[in-house]
Amino acid sequence: METSFEVLTALVKNNANVVVLTGAGISIQSGIPPYRDHSGKWLGSEPIQHQEFLDNPSKRQRYWARSAVGWPAVARAKPNDAHQILARLERSGLISLLVTQNVDRLHQKAGQQRVIDLHGRLDRVSCLDCKAGFERSEIQQELLESNPFLGDIRAELAPDGDAAVAEKIVSKVKIPVCPECGGVIMPDVVFFGGAVPIENVQLVSRAIESCDVLMVIGSSLMVYSGYRFCRQAASLKKPIVAFNQGKTRADELFTLKIEEDCVATLSALETLLQ
Repeated sequence: METSFEVLTALVKNNANVVVLTGAGISIQSGIPPYRDHSGKWLGSEPIQHQEFLDNPSKRQRYWARSAVGWPAVARAKPNDAHQILARLERSGLISLLVTQNVDRLHQKAGQQRVIDLHGRLDRVSCLDCKAGFERSEIQQELLESNPFLGDIRAELAPDGDAAVAEKIVSKVKIPVCPECGGVIMPDVVFFGGAVPIENVQLVSRAIESCDVLMVIGSSLMVYSGYRFCRQAASLKKPIVAFNQGKTRADELFTLKIEEDCVATLSALETLLQ
């Protein structure tokens, strides 16, 4: 009887065009926590919503206070072995495109070349008024200059550069504004409730159409932005393999699911392909 890894290797060896979709699970070993547990439930408070960030100054104040404390850990984060293996598999010609739901840019730091940041990138900030763009590090400097007490806070890290900052501290924070026009600034990420840029959806959709295998790594697929591509692959009768510990929204669509650690699974795959 074939083992899961034998089935996986046969699928990948016989189909050289692989599209990879990654989620928060792949960055855990880099020190960035996920949003959900293995059953798909929130591990902490629900993240900020797109519309409330736009409409509510107190929500922006809360976001920037927590981000000022949490961002440095994301900025310092290093790619782990899973990111490195995927970059090597791209160089070998196996992976034609990597689509990530993460905003940490760790795939790029590992050397991955063909990457779509489905939910944007945390290291950039844009003005909603004049559309100017800035490095997140530049905004961090402004935050700490206006709120020097934030630099002394040590708090539990939450997903995507968030951190558990007490409300009594949040209420004192001066919100950063656009250095060019004084307008409202926002990180270049798709908050929950926001829309993924249509051009990214179209790029991924075309890649799914031409690929031989869709590989899902470290994602519960609870948000539609990633789940839609599994539905597309299934409708096209493309094999879908998943490496994820715990429940996902697309379990019934998978050709093969391996519920093991991402690093261990990718290490085994790389060895088997040699």
